[in-house]
Amino acid sequence: MSNLNEYLRFVVTLTAVVDPFLAVPFFLTLTAQRSDAERRRLAQAVAFTVFVVLAVAVFIGESLLQFIGASLPAFRVGGGLVLLLMALSMLNAQAGGVRQSQAEAKELEQGELQGVVPLAIPLLAGPGAISTTIIAAEGGGLVHQLVIVLCIAVVCLVSWITMRAASRIAERMGTTGLNVATRILGLLLAAMAVQTMAVGLRQLFPGLG
Repeated sequence: MSNLNEYLRFVVTLTAVVDPFLAVPFFLTLTAQRSDAERRRLAQAVAFTVFVVLAVAVFIGESLLQFIGASLPAFRVGGGLVLLLMALSMLNAQAGGVRQSQAEAKELEQGELQGVVPLAIPLLAGPGAISTTIIAAEGGGLVHQLVIVLCIAVVCLVSWITMRAASRIAERMGTTGLNVATRILGLLLAAMAVQTMAVGLRQLFPGLG
């Protein structure tokens, strides 16, 4: 990843993985009995948490892979598979088990959590987002990593704006509109997931190329 187009592609990919539109109904459910000030603080906390988690992945992700003995090509294939599973769930306008377990969804519905969990982790900054970030940050120097962090900040800003405007978005788009947006992002993510897996497979098995 060394040019503007690649960084823009990463922003689009990460936005599709995070999918702030999918978080809108969850955010509204969690904040139904909260004041506007509380909603604002929660949106800030969730966006900041997502940023911190993904920024940390930028700097320690590759070292962690080396520590556990996993190659980056293998991680590309595994990460691509995770993204593909997420994309298939998004095409059905669902969060899916990869992004959020049934137990976590139940806790969210019952209001047993404060909101940062599971909104930030794992709904937004889940395995798919972390995998995408590690893959994008690999093989680059400090400048490259800092640009990736800047891209993450842009995605988190979009997520924060979406949560702050959740009520207006839900009113204008409705459930059908939100589902359509999620399905479109899911379709984009499916294509990117297959491409990520293809690159990893070619690196693992050069004869495929």
